[in-house]
Amino acid sequence: MKRQLLAIAVAVWSSVSLAKASEYPHHSITFVVPFAAGGPLDTLARIMAERMSRSLGQSIVIENVAGAGGGVGVERVVHSPPDGYTISVGNWSTHVLNGAIYTLRYDLVSDLEPVALLPSAPQIIVARKGIEATTLPELIAWTKAHQATLGTAGVGSAGHVSAVLFEKRTGAHVTLVHYRGGGPAMTDLIGGHIDLMFDQSTTCLPQIKQGTVRAFAATSEARLSPAPEIPTTDEAGLSDFHVAVWSGLWAPKGTPSDAIRALSAATRESLSDPAIRERLENVGLTLPSPEQVSPEGLAELQKAEIATWWPILKAANVRSE
Repeated sequence: MKRQLLAIAVAVWSSVSLAKASEYPHHSITFVVPFAAGGPLDTLARIMAERMSRSLGQSIVIENVAGAGGGVGVERVVHSPPDGYTISVGNWSTHVLNGAIYTLRYDLVSDLEPVALLPSAPQIIVARKGIEATTLPELIAWTKAHQATLGTAGVGSAGHVSAVLFEKRTGAHVTLVHYRGGGPAMTDLIGGHIDLMFDQSTTCLPQIKQGTVRAFAATSEARLSPAPEIPTTDEAGLSDFHVAVWSGLWAPKGTPSDAIRALSAATRESLSDPAIRERLENVGLTLPSPEQVSPEGLAELQKAEIATWWPILKAANVRSE
């Protein structure tokens, strides 16, 4: 009888030990941000990583790998071991637009596993504070009379595509200046080295409130609650010019399903945290519904956006230089 009890105890202990051994994660996770530090995607990644690490019980390290409009960082993840420890933090530009603009050495859909949809941000048309314009029509006229420079986070970035479409819609004249991320571009805008940019609310709202840059319009359908004084593009005279830059998490193809589920659950838990929600909403971000946060929700959105935007970009002849 004692031997039987001992055998049962050993079997139970072994099964518990094996279950623990298979639990994910065992060590720190790397979030690869495909732009330089300080930009909107980097800011969002750091907010999420801080909270998700508490849910997962492991630290999350941010690695900034810039280049090719985010393509270098995404490729770094594609070729990483599919073990759940190297994750791509991307957005509308890196995981949709780049496929129509660059000749990629990977497939945005078949080489990556969707993990979770993150919040989306409208862009705000901002200019250096000393510019001689106070309204959007005046700004457009000013670009036609001067050699205006517009900074972007890189070729193929959301700011780049928005600027190209803005030129085509309004007849504005700008010389594009491509950086390795939105952070360096904003630094030069504040310093007066470039004239304007399309920047996500995540990083430009603090600068607008501090008075270091001037806002002209938000590319949202409604005014932003943290900055109701900024008109929408519709109100400013540019109708139906709406751009929402959504973000997400992806893993290398073949990543175990338990890792995907754990990361998705941690994302959902983090976005349900009132403190995190407040931080994100205070910089103009729109949070996805719990259903959209799922891998399936992200996959559906990404495929729909590819079907919408690739024909537009190709018709506009937007491509890498």
